[in-house]
Amino acid sequence: MNSDKHRSLDKIDQNILNILQKDGRISNVKLAETIHLSPTPCLERVKRLEKDGYIKGYVALLESNLLDAALVSFIEVSLERTTTHALEVFRQEIGEIPEIQECHMVAGGFDYLIKVRTRDMAHYRKFLGEKLSSLSGIRSTHTYVVMEEVKATSAIAIPNQ
Repeated sequence: MNSDKHRSLDKIDQNILNILQKDGRISNVKLAETIHLSPTPCLERVKRLEKDGYIKGYVALLESNLLDAALVSFIEVSLERTTTHALEVFRQEIGEIPEIQECHMVAGGFDYLIKVRTRDMAHYRKFLGEKLSSLSGIRSTHTYVVMEEVKATSAIAIPNQ
């Protein structure tokens, strides 16, 4: 969304976004009570926030320990070349690997930072040897294994306007 074209959020919109980030399944009636509006205008605001692109969708947050995805690793990836074609091929291939939870192109001493979830170290080694190493154009990788998750959130701080 172009920041020049979006409208300002008032306090009620900010409250709606903050509440929905904490509980995307809250009923419209409960949301309306919480923000001190009647249900119809509350629902209209939510629909407008969706239409304007502030709300991209709704998801369930899953427990990784119960789904054999407890080990988190961050991997620095450097490519052999950073031509437009090489970057596009890498993006395409990386999108097809289910263990990769996030992938970000970064500025600095390497090209991409990847967040990976695997069952354990044996699964990670297999992922590295069979999946990541098979991608086109990778020159080098460097892995950081998470020992303790101190903070993890999907929430975005809503700026006061």
